[in-house]
Amino acid sequence: MKRLIFWIFAFASMAAISCAQSALSAATVVIDDVTVIDATGAPALPHRTVVVRDGHILEITKPEDVHAPKIAAIHVDGRGKFLIPGLWDMHVHMIFGDWFPRGKKIALSLFIANGITGVRDMGGELDGLQEWRKEIAAGTLIGPRMWISGPMLDGPKPRFPSSVAITTPEDGRRAVDDLKQRGVDFIKLQSLIPRDAVFAIADEARKQNITFVGHVPDAVRASEASNAGQKSFEHLIGIFEGSSPLEDEFLKGSKTESKFLSTYDPARAAALFALLAKNHTWQCPTLVWERGGNLIDETDFAHDGRAKYVPAYWKDVTWKRFTDQIIHEFNTDDLATRKRFIEKELELVNAMHHAGIPFLAGTDTPPGVFVFPGFSLHEELQRFVAAGFTPMEALQTATLNPAKFLGMEDRLGTIEQGKLADLVLLDANPLDDIRNTQKIAAVVVNGRYLSRTDLDKMLAGVEKAARAH
Repeated sequence: MKRLIFWIFAFASMAAISCAQSALSAATVVIDDVTVIDATGAPALPHRTVVVRDGHILEITKPEDVHAPKIAAIHVDGRGKFLIPGLWDMHVHMIFGDWFPRGKKIALSLFIANGITGVRDMGGELDGLQEWRKEIAAGTLIGPRMWISGPMLDGPKPRFPSSVAITTPEDGRRAVDDLKQRGVDFIKLQSLIPRDAVFAIADEARKQNITFVGHVPDAVRASEASNAGQKSFEHLIGIFEGSSPLEDEFLKGSKTESKFLSTYDPARAAALFALLAKNHTWQCPTLVWERGGNLIDETDFAHDGRAKYVPAYWKDVTWKRFTDQIIHEFNTDDLATRKRFIEKELELVNAMHHAGIPFLAGTDTPPGVFVFPGFSLHEELQRFVAAGFTPMEALQTATLNPAKFLGMEDRLGTIEQGKLADLVLLDANPLDDIRNTQKIAAVVVNGRYLSRTDLDKMLAGVEKAARAH
């Protein structure tokens, strides 16, 4: 019976994602003579015609073999262009209490304008997010597919909004049960949950057949979280701790980048990586946010052209609050040490990748200071390449890998016949230079074609909404 209930719930969650924008996907779209980068890892396919109908990929074929009508509702010249799957940002917060007002008018459009057609919301106001998802499904709102955790589980005194305070194991079990009943897709852990409550949450999640992900809580080892079934780790939390002989000390606090660097033990790291690979524990390292936070005192965002898309409240209140906390509480090491640390993070990501640990692209937008919805996902892909990933491997962290993680590989993540039509048309080849993912000519979101002109209008609307008082 439990197994039946699990599959009913899983189907319902996937259906909620799959039906997004169904009302917008009726038109037939034909993209002629385009180079298809399907994200399976196979070589690019030049001179292909891709036909989209009813929100799905109907055909991928040579132009002379197309069976679609000669006259389509939308006919696109793909000569000299490259087609990739729609991108996913696997760590976002879209309704984070009152910290990021106007997110509906800001974040959703920025995601789509940047080719992000799916997001994993890692902590937010559940009722509001579910309402957005309904509007997207009804076609009254344009936005990405959403995989939603609702409020995060944290310790007795949560640090962030959209959180549930957990003091005892019983609190943890009740929270898992309540959130599942409310229709969340997964459970998100924060850092301050007491040790016994962490394992109670893991046990209850297993009984309820619901995934749990997030921070490795401060009182738990990365190896323990992985063995307990935590499906993804965020921000590389627990990795440096588990690669050090001081791991027991780190469980009590007193974590600094300088201690992580000075006590790093390659043998311990290798053993931890082997365990994570064996358990298939995904990593979402949020490398752009890691770099931004560590270098926040030397970065000048005042002249960043993307700032025009951000409301003053985000910059002057919420991000300022984060900045002050980072500078005075977290960045206690000197700048040179922090620079060495972010380079070491790339080294670890490369080693974990070679150990067989799977990766997801995520940005922690917008709580990450000056981490911009949509835009920063492209930077994240560049950081993966800097860590030693090939451009294809980096692209897969935002396409194929999210689909695998979500159990939707049969419907999303690659460009293949029959799959949902989430696509990004590029003016240059991302396999030559991953930065070319930013050269967006058009986006197809669940079958709806948005031209460059359409995307520019969306961005203009975001800029206007950001200026509103």
